[in-house]
Amino acid sequence: MSPTRTSTARGGAPEGGPGLLQRVTGGRLLWPVVALVALLALNTAVNPGFLSVELRDGRLFGSLVDILKNGAPILLVAVGMTLVIATRGIDLSVGAVVAIAGSVACVMIAAAPDPTSPAAALVAMTTAVGVCVLLGLWNGFLVAVLGIQPIIATLVLMTAGRGVAQLITDGQIVTVNNDVFTAVGAGFLVLPVPILVSVAVLVAVGLVTRRTALGLFVESVGINPEASRLAGVRSRTILWTVYVFSGLCAGVAGLMVSANVNAADANNAGLWIELDAILAVVIGGTSLAGGRYSLTGTLVGAMIIQTLTTTVYSIGVPPEVTLVFKAVVVIALFLSQSPAARGALRPRRRRRRPAAPGGGAPPAPADADATPTAAPARHDEKVGQP
Repeated sequence: MSPTRTSTARGGAPEGGPGLLQRVTGGRLLWPVVALVALLALNTAVNPGFLSVELRDGRLFGSLVDILKNGAPILLVAVGMTLVIATRGIDLSVGAVVAIAGSVACVMIAAAPDPTSPAAALVAMTTAVGVCVLLGLWNGFLVAVLGIQPIIATLVLMTAGRGVAQLITDGQIVTVNNDVFTAVGAGFLVLPVPILVSVAVLVAVGLVTRRTALGLFVESVGINPEASRLAGVRSRTILWTVYVFSGLCAGVAGLMVSANVNAADANNAGLWIELDAILAVVIGGTSLAGGRYSLTGTLVGAMIIQTLTTTVYSIGVPPEVTLVFKAVVVIALFLSQSPAARGALRPRRRRRRPAAPGGGAPPAPADADATPTAAPARHDEKVGQP
């Protein structure tokens, strides 16, 4: 029988690595998942049928399905925001891009010779997404080529973009009636179409960034752009790519938002969605300093944001204090993730020195840098004796 291997790896950990419990409790997603479960439990306590899902006419219905559907635009925007933040950037313009996408699509459908035709919807949606890609190119140009700070570069479009959306709609709420367009925001394929689209984008981005070198390039640019450039990584191309992808995600999310209500509201469409997306990304464990990102964490964060919004209405919190309520919960969640906060709340244990033999004072700690001295002579040894 071969001997059992009992050697340890770094720090004395077994060679088999940490156990499942240690990996779960030590992961970045522990507290976000706990917060999500707590919100679901609170809603279940208020409404016992909250977790129930039923199939009717080939469609799934239930509060959980509604949360996933309403959170699909946030998740889609947050996926693009994850890659932007991973490159040490930020995109504050996604809310305005959402409004522009819905405005372009609805205005084009309303102005088509046959506003109810599928061709009118397809042309309008393709044009809207193309405009959003150009807006992403503009953000990438300001950041990657001109070297403007991302928060300033995207703040320009955040401020001007909603005004552009109002110019497109002439300050009016444009309503449309097109079945193909409506299906983007309110259609069903067992599950609502927005859920399927956002999850498909999430999975595709995960496969592309984790199965190819693109994810490594994104992280390297976020950690050190200059070192990445010297190593042969085209930092500018990576920056252009992530901002274009962020604009694309915001454009598709804008189509979802407008199609869900069959109207374009330039004032309210996508309002504050950029903050919800940033919160979802940060709650999920992506570092604002760049480099490290987690798409799974982004999914959990987006679900927390949307579940929190649903909870606010289900427990009867007045709508005017909704943002304050959300801020308090998010701050509490961030404090639970902070190592400094956990260290301050953890009870400190005083280290006791071992008592000396005979009950005397404990020996003084040995100085590792002290020069060793000769041992004293025993009483039975004579001085000078060879």
